[in-house]
Amino acid sequence: MLWHERIADIIKNAYFKAFNQEAPEETLQMIEQPPDSSLGDFAFPCFRLAKVLRSAPNKIAEKLNEAIGNNNMVTTETKGAYLNFFVNRKAFASSVIDEVISANGSYGSSKEGEGKTCCIDFSSINIAKRFHIGHLSTTLIGAALSRIYAFKGWNVVRINHLGDWGTQFGKMIAAYKLWGSKEMVEEGGVQALSDLYVRFHEESEKDPSLEDLGREWFKKIEDGDEEALSIFEYFKELTLKDAKKVYDRLGIEFDSYAGESFYNDKMQPVIDELHEKALLVESDGAWVVDLSDENIPPCLILKSDGATLYATRDLAAALYRKKTYNFSKCLYVVAYQQDLHFRQLFAVLKKMGYNWVDEQMEHVSFGMVGYEGEALSTRRGNVIYLDDLLEKSVEKALEILEEKNPNIEDKQLVAKQVGIGAVIFTTLQNNRIKDIDFWWDRALNFDGETGPYVQYTYARCSSVIEKGSHIDANSDYSALCDDIAMEVLKALYRFPMAVSDALLRNEPYLITRCVTDIAKAYNRYYYEQRILTDDYSASSARLLLSRATKEVIQTGLNLLGIETPEKM
Repeated sequence: MLWHERIADIIKNAYFKAFNQEAPEETLQMIEQPPDSSLGDFAFPCFRLAKVLRSAPNKIAEKLNEAIGNNNMVTTETKGAYLNFFVNRKAFASSVIDEVISANGSYGSSKEGEGKTCCIDFSSINIAKRFHIGHLSTTLIGAALSRIYAFKGWNVVRINHLGDWGTQFGKMIAAYKLWGSKEMVEEGGVQALSDLYVRFHEESEKDPSLEDLGREWFKKIEDGDEEALSIFEYFKELTLKDAKKVYDRLGIEFDSYAGESFYNDKMQPVIDELHEKALLVESDGAWVVDLSDENIPPCLILKSDGATLYATRDLAAALYRKKTYNFSKCLYVVAYQQDLHFRQLFAVLKKMGYNWVDEQMEHVSFGMVGYEGEALSTRRGNVIYLDDLLEKSVEKALEILEEKNPNIEDKQLVAKQVGIGAVIFTTLQNNRIKDIDFWWDRALNFDGETGPYVQYTYARCSSVIEKGSHIDANSDYSALCDDIAMEVLKALYRFPMAVSDALLRNEPYLITRCVTDIAKAYNRYYYEQRILTDDYSASSARLLLSRATKEVIQTGLNLLGIETPEKM
């Protein structure tokens, strides 16, 4: 039983004894962990009870304290409107460490999602364009959420909704036919296609008729022209081959690459259904769904020329996924600029009578990514590519390792783990809606709140455990009753709650923050407490604390997609 739950039971019993009525249902949720340990290990604020009990909050706290009396697991005291709990430290240390170690790497996991499916739409790269830094957040947030949901027992369907439809592909083929060749593209890969795309926009500014040529080639794709489809499929194959190299480096896999073109033959039934339900309204020759009752602009379904739009495809995709996977949740990890699009999408689905939308579908939005203060644009060719970013990060990590520890074993592997880990950690370090500006000196700092710092703490734990491997004694948990050890234990105790909150809020940064707090608490402990002494029973307990710290850091970093080097 969690200590939160034990304390909730103590409060409920005291509440009934003091006030002759049942405690509020949300008693467990009301329990807090004070930032200052002098105010207790746990605290119960009584403000919300004042109205029900018609008494001052501080008086309620005093009555509850009196009703609890003596308890061998906790001691209590009041501080204003708070009832503060101080745990039996030896029992707390024993229970936290036992729970972590007995979990064998799955501390914080559960079966709460068993029998339920979560579809996560993320990364969504564009065909014929290199994988650039603009796709960093969606890729890493989506991958982290996939692991978190799976860790909590959910069946996860990872979907890469490819951007593989639109007039831009006609432009790409036009550019390829005008200035490219198969030999050029074979040699230059997707970069050659990106260069052709940039050139097309430069040339079309001088010669606007090129735009018409691009539209003609896209019409050929739509009409199933053999040459157009062959070139288009070649571009697609080349792009996925290139992207999968990046995904492999990041340890990411997908269950589906069904993109925009996959829904070409699935949109007409949706349009028919909208007509049947009298939801389509004509507007200047186009067809829209009126959403004025939701204070949302109308959702454009068909343009005046009969062409479909993103909304039409996303409606078809949502209904296809519901029918195919019967999801309990469907997450769209897409930048915040698409907020209106998803509000419209969800509103139209609800008007169609799909009442599961509110509970099951969510737009998981995030901010923008910049690189050392630069604004980025694919169209102008001013862009940072993800494989280049990862490669540079690994190279810089190798330079730092050679300076700090030139004799380290498996130097290349460790540099890869640290370099790629630094990129992931930086991306997932803050609330996802915050913009990210990527700077090398911050990302690869071994002393700040960074990936390398947390990885180094993991390696430090490994080193301590190795040095103490000769110790074989029963653990004396009274050696872990000091304030500094308690801070480590409380940080470890919070980890399962951080994982649960990360899932509830779809915020991986809560895990990043938690493992950082664990690393900071352990490093303080490491510097202020001799772990290995002649007292083998005390040393054994401290080694178990080091092992528990190591295991929880590894679990947390792995959920984020970060590997853990044994030595740094």
